[in-house]
Parts: sequence; C-alpha cells; structure tokens
Amino acid sequence: MSHVFPRHTKAHLPTAQRGEGAYIYDSSGKAYLDGSGGAAVSCLGHSDPDVTAAIKAQADRLAFAHTGFFTSDPAESLADRLIAHAPEGIDRVYFVSGGSEAVEAALKLARQYCIETGAPERHCFIARRQSYHGNTLGALGTGGNAWRRAPFAPLMVETSHIAPCYEYRGRAEDETPQAYGLRVANELEAEILRLGPETVIGFVAEPVVGATLGAVPPVPGYFARIREICDTYGILLILDEVMCGMGRTGTLFACEQDGVRPDIVTIAKGLGAGYQPIGAMLCSGEIYGEIEHGSGFFQHGHTYVGHPMACAAADAVVTKLTDGGLTERARRMGERLDTALHEVFGQHPHIGDIRGRGMFRGLELVEDRGTKAPFAPERAVHKALKAATFEAGLICYPMGGTIDGQRGDHVLLAPPFILTDAQVDELTGKLSTALTTVLG
Repeated sequence: MSHVFPRHTKAHLPTAQRGEGAYIYDSSGKAYLDGSGGAAVSCLGHSDPDVTAAIKAQADRLAFAHTGFFTSDPAESLADRLIAHAPEGIDRVYFVSGGSEAVEAALKLARQYCIETGAPERHCFIARRQSYHGNTLGALGTGGNAWRRAPFAPLMVETSHIAPCYEYRGRAEDETPQAYGLRVANELEAEILRLGPETVIGFVAEPVVGATLGAVPPVPGYFARIREICDTYGILLILDEVMCGMGRTGTLFACEQDGVRPDIVTIAKGLGAGYQPIGAMLCSGEIYGEIEHGSGFFQHGHTYVGHPMACAAADAVVTKLTDGGLTERARRMGERLDTALHEVFGQHPHIGDIRGRGMFRGLELVEDRGTKAPFAPERAVHKALKAATFEAGLICYPMGGTIDGQRGDHVLLAPPFILTDAQVDELTGKLSTALTTVLG
C-alpha cells in the first residue's frame, strides 16, 4: 500500500528506477524512450554527468541560503548567463521553483508595476483560449483551457480570452497566413477597447502553444502586430515560455524566431532539465527600474526562490544549451524529426496536421482528414494512445480537448536534444505501432 497521493487514484504506475540518456528504466528493467521529456522538461536527457557534478559540488559548499538574507554565486552566475542571451530590453531575473510560480510572479509584478506607475485602475489580463499557463490559481485563471478551469472558476483572477493563433483550425481557405494572423491579432485590440484600455494590465501568451494545442506556432507577423497593439495602449506583453523556451524550439528563447520583444518572459522546465526544480521570471529594465525607484520592494516571494543547488544545476544546463551547442542541435535534430514525422504520418488517414518548431512537435488526430472532423470526445482517443505508446516503450504527451477544451485530440512530442537518428526512427516506429493499435 502506498501513502503517496498520486495524480490519478485509479492509476497503477511502474516505479522509475534509473535514467540514462534518452531512456527511463522501471524496476522490472523495461526501457522507455522519453519522447516528450516528461512534460518537455528533460532537454538534456537523464544522468547528464556535468549537471549532476554541478549539483554535488554545490551541495558540498552550500545547500540553502534564504534570499531575504543572502544572494549566492550560482544565482548570480545563472542570472548573468540568462541576461546575456535574453531578448532585447530584458535585464533582471527572478528565480522561482517552477513554471506556475514563474507565471504567478509575472502576474503580480505586472500588477505592482501598474501601481508603482500610478495606474492602480489597471486590473485585467487578456490571454487566449486554449492556452495553458500553470495550475496555481492565478496562472490557471489566466489560462484559457476550459476543462482545467471549470472546477475552480469562482476563484479565478479577472481574465478575458481571445482566439488563439491556430492556423490549422482557424484560417479560411481564401485567407493568406499573414491576413489570418492580423485578423486574430486584432482581436486583442478589440478586447482592449471593449474592456477599456485604462483597465488592462497585460496580454499573456505562449509563443508556441504547448500542452493544450500541441506545439502550435504563430503565423508570420502575428506577434509583430501583438507587440504593436500592446505599445499603442500601454499594456505589458507577457510571454510564457515555460514549455517552449530554453532551446526547445531551436533558439534559446522561443520568441527570438518571431522578432518580438516581451516586457516579461517566464521560463522553467528546460531551464533545470529535470535535475532540480527551478523556474524564472525575467523582466525589462524599465519595469525593474520603476520598482527600484518606487517602493523598492517586490511584494512577492517563496522560501525556495534562488535556491543555490537549483541555480547551480540550471547554470550547468544553460551552459550546455548555449556554449555547448545543444540549442543548435535541437534546431537541427528538430528538422530531422519533422522530416521523419512527415514521412511516416504525412499520409496517415487520422493525422490531420503535423506542426511545431525544433524539438517541439505536435500531431493532431482526426477521424476524417478531409473535413478535419475530430473523434468523438467519449472515445478518449488521447487516453488510449497514451496507454498504447507506454506499453510500446515510448513516453509521449497525448492530450484531449484540443479544439475547445472538449473536442479534439493531439499528441505532443518534446524529446531530449541529445536524440540520435536511430532514436528518431525508434520514436516514430513506436508511435506508429501505438496508432495502429488504437485506430486500426
């Protein structure tokens, strides 16, 4: 009998015993190819000797020092390294313990910035439907995934939602990608005007949408127009790169590929690569300056922010992503993975779309390719596929509710950047086997 409170009380999970490279082994010795990095976390794979050495060395020096009293060398080094590679204008790093905490910190900083600048009437956020920003109440309230939000709706922060940039479902046949992008981006301006520009704090979005849509990138020009609208009405652009950042899409920050400058950006998952729990909220020098020259105190904080061992691990990870060339490898191997996915599934009768960037790829499952009709929700195709892939020795990330929180299924792939050509073939082969098992 276990006393652990699991994610699902009816699940009977194997025990993970060890990890090596792109594989996790359970207590029976069975190997699982980690085709989703857990939840897009394990970008370096498992048992990386450089990261584990950094953790051990820091543990020997100092395990913990509260940031109300001290800073630490690992935190300072990691912050310097991140800012050296951050988008233009980003100047400060606030460390936390994960993605939801990073988004909470971003929302609270954005609100405090409004107070410090004499605009306390700003209290609304705008985000997108079918987005996911975390599971704490503020982050969940900002997210636009209907089924995740429903039980906790009475507790949510005030957020309104506009359409996602979801070309496969949203672009009309006679519409160019650029025209489609402008159309859905302009929904932001319409919503700002509906609410009243003086009431809006910021717009929150994932540059490449992860869990709820399955690696959906924006069309060209979409984020340029979003930035323009934010500047016009003086609202903050908050980009959530918790899942798509830290090299996952082929650049260290996902927003680099769209040429967009955020005011605040959140990272986690690949920042620590699973070796320690860590996330971060990064903000512009302008926002930090208003706090510094105003109250001087960010009214937020957790016990484990800036944890020295977590920062030491992440500093080793980011070093490998940058100086070690693994972000570039993610770009290159991502192209290889995309080619393999199109070769194996490009004509599959139940794969409607193959999308993504770098080592962040999604396949949307449909009952009919011609009409894009999804499978009936009660069939729970994504759940059956998760079970079948796991049985085949592949970890991936199938999800349901792709279209509107209820209808639609997709599978998200986010394997380690160290994946080999042979492992790409293993991944597509096992996924193909599982799809045949589930769909015939």
